[in-house]
Amino acid sequence: MSSTPEPATSSLARRYGAPSRGRRTTVVLGAGAVAVLFLGWLVWAMVFHADPAVSSEEIGHEIVDDHTATIRVRVTYGDGPVEATCKARAISHDKTVVGEASFTPGRDEEAVQRVTVRTERRATTVEWIGCKTSGQPRYR
Repeated sequence: MSSTPEPATSSLARRYGAPSRGRRTTVVLGAGAVAVLFLGWLVWAMVFHADPAVSSEEIGHEIVDDHTATIRVRVTYGDGPVEATCKARAISHDKTVVGEASFTPGRDEEAVQRVTVRTERRATTVEWIGCKTSGQPRYR
């Protein structure tokens, strides 16, 4: 046994082992690569979804009678000619879908369109699902 005390760090490293310098470098490079990939994906998603081919918004709706409801929507097209399909649902007081209408909107820029939804019984509201094209995965 020696009479000079060892530094605590060297005795701990000897007892429990110390991570190698190469291992630390590998972890830092791997974390950096994952961060760069994530940021690349985020930028791609923002650019790809920033300008959809078609988008829409509800202006208002009205329950006309026991078997008819109407909804007013504005459909906006992006660049290039596309064929869009839009959908609206009529919902009753018990949250049951009582009618549904799909239609192809006209190409008038910023024109408000009125859609009639036929229902099997009285609706209390009309839900605007949105519009999509063949290249869009979800309604907008």
